[in-house]
Amino acid sequence: MGLEAVCPATWQGGAGEVKALLESRELILRGEVRRIVPVATITAVAVEGDDLVLATPDGPLILTLGADAATRWARKLTTPPPTLAQKLGVGRAAPVLVIGTADDPALAAALKGAVAATPTEARLALAVVRGVADLERAVAAHAALPAGAALWIVHGKGPKTPFGETPVRAWMRAAGFMDTKISAVSDTLSATRYNPR
Repeated sequence: MGLEAVCPATWQGGAGEVKALLESRELILRGEVRRIVPVATITAVAVEGDDLVLATPDGPLILTLGADAATRWARKLTTPPPTLAQKLGVGRAAPVLVIGTADDPALAAALKGAVAATPTEARLALAVVRGVADLERAVAAHAALPAGAALWIVHGKGPKTPFGETPVRAWMRAAGFMDTKISAVSDTLSATRYNPR
């Protein structure tokens, strides 16, 4: 989510100035009040004047952000994050050509009902890769799609993965593609979107 502010905070009878950071999964308070609140544990969100009032398992947390900022923070906290299918831009209206085996449960769920039977039906492509041969196969299959169609490359995540983001990016750039977006898929996989230059 990426919002941050320096503001007064009140929680459990204590008060003080904090640097508040709203991330996708947690609200982090640093300063005179120090807390990490998982967003999933916030049960109610309200704006009262200049205050953002949050109901947490440990009692109400009040951040005095100003009316506009409090409204913006409340909107971020109450808007569900996009699904993996939305992040990838796939669905019934945007069928995807799947290259390789999409056996990761999160990826399989995102692709359900959105897989194109042929390249001519697809609006974009997605390849699960474990090595250079998979990248070569993905680029060859992608060539059958309409001009300008995106190609998502799903690869290992983290520094210990044998074939992850860095070698994939280097190979794809050398093949004439530019990376334009990245998305987490699961604890072990990430996806990078590429478009032909």
